[in-house]
Amino acid sequence: MSLAAGSHPDDELHPPTSDDPFWGETSWWAFSVPERKLAAWFYPLMRTNQDVCSAAVFVWDDTGDTPWDCRYFKQFWHLPMPEGPLSDCTFANGISYKVLEPRMAYALKYRDPDAVDGVDSIAIDVTFRAVMEPLHTKTSGPDGGHLDQLGRFTGTLVLDGETIPVDSFGARDRSWGPRSPFGPYLMSTHGYNATRMPYSHATSETASFLCISANVTDDFPVLMGFTQLDGQVSRIASGKRTALATDPEKGTVTRVLVEGVDELGREFHAEGECLTDFLNSCNENLVGWNHLVRWEVNGVEAWGEHHENYSMSAQRAALRAAKGW
Repeated sequence: MSLAAGSHPDDELHPPTSDDPFWGETSWWAFSVPERKLAAWFYPLMRTNQDVCSAAVFVWDDTGDTPWDCRYFKQFWHLPMPEGPLSDCTFANGISYKVLEPRMAYALKYRDPDAVDGVDSIAIDVTFRAVMEPLHTKTSGPDGGHLDQLGRFTGTLVLDGETIPVDSFGARDRSWGPRSPFGPYLMSTHGYNATRMPYSHATSETASFLCISANVTDDFPVLMGFTQLDGQVSRIASGKRTALATDPEKGTVTRVLVEGVDELGREFHAEGECLTDFLNSCNENLVGWNHLVRWEVNGVEAWGEHHENYSMSAQRAALRAAKGW
């Protein structure tokens, strides 16, 4: 892909720094309709050096928790890379992106290429407008990087013949760098030997946060992330994630706490109720439970998600342990 005139490099594909066939780049978007307990993702994974990508669209609520019983799921592997710049492109699975304002506003659409006579009929037309500048992690560098951003999604989702208005906060992120499907660890690009990496985010008008924690120690310390309190963004200096309650059969988190201190010295306390469960595999060696969450961040209601991401071997072990096998 090329760099579009006037676009920002972070809205385009980042040039690989080696010929590693598993150099990967992602473009994740997550929005919800909280009153319906409905959540949706766009998730392409691009293997630039192989000139192939995967692309997925998920929609789930509290009526199903797997790809075969949720509201909508379709994931394609080994698609051709889309032509043209990433800032204005359409993937073969039907996802299209267009930058409206570099790094700050985007139009996202989706149409299922297999839709026939109402089967797989879905139409997503939403606009993302950021409520903050994108924040790069401190580990971003010449061999790879990661950025996160919170914002508001507005538009419509047509599902099963019903037009559902979308007007809620959500999140997006981008990652780029070597991303091997081999080995027991997640996020090896950042040097963390972790087999389980929770990802949490919540947004409101006055109190928001996003962070990644991991089982590098038993208390799941926060490895990266930020708060946005009263409009001011600060990286998280220290924190941890605690599972307050779990489902005894599935082993999924049902109540979760993320707490810590940011670099401005502000304490944050985010307690969340997981309203849905959805199990999916975003790439070859990652499986995650995704939850739509009603959070209280420093006493303020906020909406977002919580993910419990595992390597495949770690998830298999956790599920079998939960079943007593």
